[in-house]
Amino acid sequence: MAPYASDDKTTAGEAEEPRTLRRRAARYVVPVTVMGVAAATIGLVPALADSGDPDLPEITAAQLIEKIAQSDVEHLSGTVKITTDLGLPDLGGLESGLLSGAVGSGEEGGSSADPSGRLTELASGMHTLRVAADGPDRQKLSLLENAAEYSLIHDGKDVWGYDSGSNEVYHATVDDADAPGGRGEARPPATPRDFAEEALKAVDDTTSVKVDGTAQVAGRDAYKLVVEPKGSGSTVAAISIAVDHETGLPLKFTLTPSSGGAAVVDVGFTKVSFDRPDASTFDFTPPKGAKVTEGDEQERERGHFGKPERGPKPPKAEEDLAKGFDGLTMLGEGWNTVATFDTGSGAGLPTAEAGGDLGGFLGSLGEEVKGDFGTGTVFGTRLVNALITEDGKVYVGTVTKDALVKAADAGK
Repeated sequence: MAPYASDDKTTAGEAEEPRTLRRRAARYVVPVTVMGVAAATIGLVPALADSGDPDLPEITAAQLIEKIAQSDVEHLSGTVKITTDLGLPDLGGLESGLLSGAVGSGEEGGSSADPSGRLTELASGMHTLRVAADGPDRQKLSLLENAAEYSLIHDGKDVWGYDSGSNEVYHATVDDADAPGGRGEARPPATPRDFAEEALKAVDDTTSVKVDGTAQVAGRDAYKLVVEPKGSGSTVAAISIAVDHETGLPLKFTLTPSSGGAAVVDVGFTKVSFDRPDASTFDFTPPKGAKVTEGDEQERERGHFGKPERGPKPPKAEEDLAKGFDGLTMLGEGWNTVATFDTGSGAGLPTAEAGGDLGGFLGSLGEEVKGDFGTGTVFGTRLVNALITEDGKVYVGTVTKDALVKAADAGK
């Protein structure tokens, strides 16, 4: 195998502009958004294991990052496998219901084919996807299930979601600015390229970036780019990206936690072709008898698009929470950045005495901590941790429990 430039001192500063507050925020946003904020991420898939170390020309980390940035693959089709292993407690399926409910899935007048609900399923469990792309105006993603299939098709100005299990169809257009799935940024990451691009936005001079040999993924020869935090305190041990040596397209993305064990994030192709998919791949006509929901009408029902909201106004607690996000600030730097906001409630979680069974249940999921800030509860996963203090402040980040307490003390 050919030698590789693999300098731990190589940083993204050699290939990217100096970091800004927005990129510091991305350090928090990337893992949380990737996991759907609802707390789910992606684990290791045995089928994606490397199958050999191809002999490829020498390349530096900066050159490989540039190769990813310059990748212009517009035509492809293939199969992607995704699993999750965030280490969440077993809630008997409750977390899936909460996740769907958070984005409006299952609301009265809603559709089971609404992408905003269906694609959040990628944030938990094991999934197999078929993907296809023909330039910026035609893409298709199909989520394969045991006895059904969900497909999201973008064909020109039309966006279609189809749930074969319920025979329901969701339709929106790219002109519907708020329509879930109507714009690329509204779709959760689903391919290695999606994850890699988001992760590399968060790289700064607190990061070690190196090329760590080669691999073969989905029958393609690839370089392995490894991104690691230089300091301690982060829940992230390393991010590994397998980059196709010909096209620069990321073929596999793996995030391993500092706590050890299986990967938290691993998404990759098991099959891939760069031939142009047949045009019929993106054709869609609602099946006979299918219930069709128009996205703009559904959003108006929910009170979007500037129309008066139907039904009761949200509770004050929800209004306070929304105001809290408006005051989101970032503490620390690099991989140890913590996002914090004040819920405005002036109080933390309900106690078992005040909150009854719910208060006791929530308390059982977290760990009580104390510091100069007072008392609070930490809710931990293998990647994203959150601290809620007794006065209603929230601290969230891909950092350890001790780092959250330190941030809360500093923000006192």
